[in-house]
Amino acid sequence: MASFGKFTRRQFVAGVGATAAATLTPLRLMAKPMQDPVVDTTMVDGKAVSHDKVQWRALPFPMKHVRLLPGPCTQAMEENRKYLHTLPTDRLAHMFRVTAGIPSTAQPFGGWEAPDCELRGHFAGGHYLSAVALMYASTGDEDLRKKGDALVAALAECQKKHADGYLSAFPPEFFDRLSNREKVWAPFYTIHKIMAGHLDMYVHTGNTQALDTVEKMAGWVGAWTGPMSYDHMQRILQTEFGGMGEVLRNLYAVTGKWQYLGTARHFDHQFVLDPLAEHRDELKGLHANTNIPKIIAAARGYELVDDQREHDIAQYFWDEVTSERCYCTGGTSNGEFWRTDPGKLAKELGPTTTEDCCAYNMMKLTRHVFGWHPSAHYMDYYERTLFNHRLGTINPETGTTMYYLPLGTGYWKVFATDFNSFWCCSGTGVEEYSKLNDTIYFHDDNSVYVNLYIASELNWPEKKFRLRQDTQFPQEQGMKLTVLTDSPDIALNVRIPYWTQGGSVKVNGRTLPVFANPSSYLTLRGPWKAGDTIEFSFPMGLHVHPMPDDHTIQAAMYGPLVLAGKLDEVTPKMMFGDYGPKGNVPTVPDIQTKKGDVAEWVVPEDEKAMKFKATAQTKEIELVPLNQVLQNKYVVYWKVNQEKKPFERA
Repeated sequence: MASFGKFTRRQFVAGVGATAAATLTPLRLMAKPMQDPVVDTTMVDGKAVSHDKVQWRALPFPMKHVRLLPGPCTQAMEENRKYLHTLPTDRLAHMFRVTAGIPSTAQPFGGWEAPDCELRGHFAGGHYLSAVALMYASTGDEDLRKKGDALVAALAECQKKHADGYLSAFPPEFFDRLSNREKVWAPFYTIHKIMAGHLDMYVHTGNTQALDTVEKMAGWVGAWTGPMSYDHMQRILQTEFGGMGEVLRNLYAVTGKWQYLGTARHFDHQFVLDPLAEHRDELKGLHANTNIPKIIAAARGYELVDDQREHDIAQYFWDEVTSERCYCTGGTSNGEFWRTDPGKLAKELGPTTTEDCCAYNMMKLTRHVFGWHPSAHYMDYYERTLFNHRLGTINPETGTTMYYLPLGTGYWKVFATDFNSFWCCSGTGVEEYSKLNDTIYFHDDNSVYVNLYIASELNWPEKKFRLRQDTQFPQEQGMKLTVLTDSPDIALNVRIPYWTQGGSVKVNGRTLPVFANPSSYLTLRGPWKAGDTIEFSFPMGLHVHPMPDDHTIQAAMYGPLVLAGKLDEVTPKMMFGDYGPKGNVPTVPDIQTKKGDVAEWVVPEDEKAMKFKATAQTKEIELVPLNQVLQNKYVVYWKVNQEKKPFERA
C-alpha cells in the first residue's frame, strides 16, 4: 500500500483520488457512478416531507434510525442529556411570562438569559427546545420530550397575550429600536432561535402545538418586514439576525406555504451575498457567526427553488473558508471576526480563536454541500472539526460547554456555568451534543455512505437493512461493520480518510487485494447475509498542519487528531472564569530541527494510548489529543526552526 504524505490545506477543496475498482466473487468491489435518486430532504417525525426542487444525491438517515453505542460520542451525549434534565421548565419560561404579563415566581437565570440581557430567550425558548427535540430523536428519551412539550405549552400561553403572534422574552419595542437603527442587541437573532426550537419540536417529536406557534411567529415576522423598503431592510440586516432566512425556508419546506419563502427573502443580505456570488472573498472585517447562517440560508434557497446563484454562493463560501480561513481544528474566526485577508492566520492566535458557534454552523453547511455532491473530502473536514473542535469542549462534570477554543499558546479551556452563562455557544453546544449521530450514515436509493467512525447501529426499515459499526476510534485505528440482515441489493460506500497511512479491508476474514485512495469512498456491493463482517484498518501517522502564511508555525497531528502539549494545570475557578492577567500565560521555547521533519521533534511514547512527547530545545512536553485536554494550559501551534546548512543564506 502506498504511504501518503502531509495533508495540504487545499486538499479540503480538491479531494484526492477515485474509488478503486475490481471484480471479486461473491462480492463486487466497484466504482460507483453518481446518480440523482429521488429523495426527500425534510423529515417530520421520521417521515419524509419535501417541497424541494433540488434533491440531495445523498440523504442523512433520520436520527431515530441511528443509535450510538458505547464510546466517546455516547459519553459526551449523556453528559449533555443530564444537563438538559437539570434545567427547570418554570425557570426557562420565566422571562417569557414576565414579558407577556403572566405572573411568575421562578428564579431568573443569569448570563445571557438574565432579565436585563437583551438577548434573553435565545437559549431558554430556542436552543433548549432544539436540543430536547434532537436528543429525543437520538435517544427516545420520553421524559425529556415531556419537558419540551411542557415548555412549548407554556410559551404558547405567553403568545396568546399578543394578538399578532409575537413571542419573545423581551418586549416588541426592541424592534422599534431596530427599525430606527438605534443600538439594540440582535432581536431577530433571538426570534430565529425561538422559531427554530419550535420547528425542531414539530419535526422531531411531532408536536403540532409547536408548529402552530412557529407559524404565528412567522406571520408576525412577515407583517413586520413586509412594509419595509428594500433599502431600509438591507440596513436593518446590518444587525445580526441569526438564521432567519434558514428557518423561514425550512418552515416553507414543511408546510408548502409560499408566504414563508417570500418572508425569507427579506433576510437575504446582498452586501455579503453579492461578492460571494462573484467568487470574491470580501469577508475581512466581518463577524464570522453573523454571516455563516446567511450562507446556510442560501444553501436552503438553492434546494427549494433551484437558484444556481445560491448554490454558487454556498459552494464558494465553503471552499474559501475551509481552505483559507480555518485552523488545524477546522474552526474559524479570531475574536469572533475574520480579521485578515485570506490565508493570513499566523498572527491570528490567542485566547479567542475559533468560536464554537462557527464550528457548529460550518458543520451544518458541510452537510448541505455533501448532500449535493457526496465527496469524501467534505467528510474529511467534518471529521476534523467534530473530533478536534466539538469533542473535548464539554465539561464531563457539569455538561456545560465553551465559547472559544483557544489556539494561542498557554491558554486553557473555559466552560460555562450551569445557570449563569447561556452564551450563544452554550446553545449550539447543547444542540451539537444532542445530534452526534446525525452524520455517521447517509444514503441514496440503494447504498449507504459510512462517513464517520463512531460506534453505532443503523436501521433502514424501508430496505429492511441493519448495520452495526464497532469501533473505539480513534484509539482503535479502524472499525468493523457487521451486516445484521440479509440484504442482496445494498452497497456500502466507506470513506477512506485523507490521513490514512495505507490501509486494508477484510470481508468475512478475507483480505481484499485492492483498496482505495485517501479522501475517497470504497464501494462494497453484496449480496450480503446476516452476520457478514467487513473490517477496515486505517493506520495513523504523524504529520503537521502549517500556517498557510508561515510554514514554520505548525500544529502536530496524528491521523485526524490535533495534538496539544500539556502545560500547567489550572484551578476549577479558572475553568469557569476568564484568562486573567497576561502573566498567567506561559511561553514555550521554539523547536529546532535539521530536516524540518515532524519525526525529529515529536516522539511516540504510547501510540495506542495516543501519548507523545515534543522536544522543544532542551524541554520535553507531553503531547495528547487536544480533545483530551480539560484542566491544563496547552500549546497547539509551535514555532519550528530548521537549522541552516553551512554558507546557506538567511
